[in-house]
Amino acid sequence: MSGGIDSSIVVGLMAALSDRPVKTFSIGFKEAAYNELDHARRIAQKWGTDHNEFIVEPDALDILPKLVRHYGEPYADSSAIPTFYVSQMTRQHVTVALNGDGGDESFAGYERYLGNYIAETINRFPGGRLAAVLMGKLIPDSINPRSRLRQARRFLSVASQPMATRYPRWLTFFTEEQKSHLYTHEFKAHLNGSEDDWLSGLFHSLPDLDPVDAAMAVDVQSYLPYDLLVKVDITSMANSLEARSPFLDHEVMEFAARLPLDIKMRGREAKYLLKTAFSDLLPAENVNRRKMGFGVPVGDWFRGPLKELLMDTLGNSRTGYFNKSFIDKIVNDHLERRADNAFLLWNLLMLELWYREYVN
Repeated sequence: MSGGIDSSIVVGLMAALSDRPVKTFSIGFKEAAYNELDHARRIAQKWGTDHNEFIVEPDALDILPKLVRHYGEPYADSSAIPTFYVSQMTRQHVTVALNGDGGDESFAGYERYLGNYIAETINRFPGGRLAAVLMGKLIPDSINPRSRLRQARRFLSVASQPMATRYPRWLTFFTEEQKSHLYTHEFKAHLNGSEDDWLSGLFHSLPDLDPVDAAMAVDVQSYLPYDLLVKVDITSMANSLEARSPFLDHEVMEFAARLPLDIKMRGREAKYLLKTAFSDLLPAENVNRRKMGFGVPVGDWFRGPLKELLMDTLGNSRTGYFNKSFIDKIVNDHLERRADNAFLLWNLLMLELWYREYVN
């Protein structure tokens, strides 16, 4: 339980139907910017749950080899770490657990849905595309991964592009320019397409949907099954825990898909329907706070306890796919705080660890 809207609704409904205190489990970090435990405790107190917490420490030697072996493929969602630990803790108490996965994709919970709508609106106005490009270049970058300025810069950098191009760029970490510097000539010679092509194709198959509904439909066919559900299924089953997602009940998803958009997202307010329908279950502090997501402070870890692992692993890459000079640059830029390259480095690190485990 994160204390977010989706998991809080699940807990509230469980508590209302149960004749004993519901067991709840939450994960946190020492880094305050990534810690949601206060919000989870508020829900636990409201419903009198049997609440359990765990603080994640960056013990890479313990967890990363386990994750690489369990996933069996290059998997770089860093929230697999806290998900593994919360599954491990939960299994000590129960064999089946419920979560809030699926609420965002069916009820318009992600900020990028609003961003997609705003981008389409901008592009309808004469000069809107040019204005977006120019504004994006004027906004300074930030090394704070949660900075609003950084998010605005990322949004505007591709806001002028067609939706089928724009949205995949928001979902990927490496820009086309970065990939051109990263890949070796030999590796480029073996590529016959872009990872964006598949996502763009999903958008092209949904020509009649508005920007928000199209983005949600694409996420249901891509991000949800190939990232989120993979993450939870593998980390939970690795700990012999069965995780179930009430929001992914097919009747719930089909019901949500039939609803008009203005019920799910009212103006700038995401998840309007859930917030309204379940207002009695949700403390105002939890409803009105900014959505955090399941973020992990890997950027800080790379400058601290994971620095040696990062430099040793990427500095001695065995894949042969990437230019060492470019990897050295993004590593040094991150360590010297000239840029926040945490997500780029995490992707490269997990690919390298997988390669060493399964290929060489």
